[in-house]
Amino acid sequence: MTAPPLPFHIVLIEPEIPPNTGNIARLCAATGTHLHLVGKLGFSLDDKYLKRAGLDYWPAVKLQRWPALADLQQAFPEGRFWYTSKKATRSYVQAEFRPGDFIVFGKETEGLPEELLEQNSENTLRIPIFSPDVRSLNLSTAAGIVLYEALRQAGRLS
Repeated sequence: MTAPPLPFHIVLIEPEIPPNTGNIARLCAATGTHLHLVGKLGFSLDDKYLKRAGLDYWPAVKLQRWPALADLQQAFPEGRFWYTSKKATRSYVQAEFRPGDFIVFGKETEGLPEELLEQNSENTLRIPIFSPDVRSLNLSTAAGIVLYEALRQAGRLS
């Protein structure tokens, strides 16, 4: 009997908008991806909009809360972390994802801290946006785009 493949991990740093987190929770439930919520949330986990967006899939979500990103990284010392930012030069399709990777997203209004991005520039990725009139993509859309590329690379979409 073979061991199940390692899961991917979605990490949300201080998410602010309940429906985004709910949609990402549903994405994680559908794909066997673990969801990590880090730092101060802009809502309660009892929020009706959060629960509505996640529908009745919450029992299928492997959810962990962390006070800080450093705590998560300490718990997974061998983990490989990818950081997303519109400021990155490397596209997410240029990354070589492996099962077990952590894909980190910042809060909706500010993204990830500059210092974190600078310290991890080799693992910082962007999703191309072709219109100068659009500053960023919705958080749950961005999570879906990058996660499905990771799943494709891991051969899990067949």
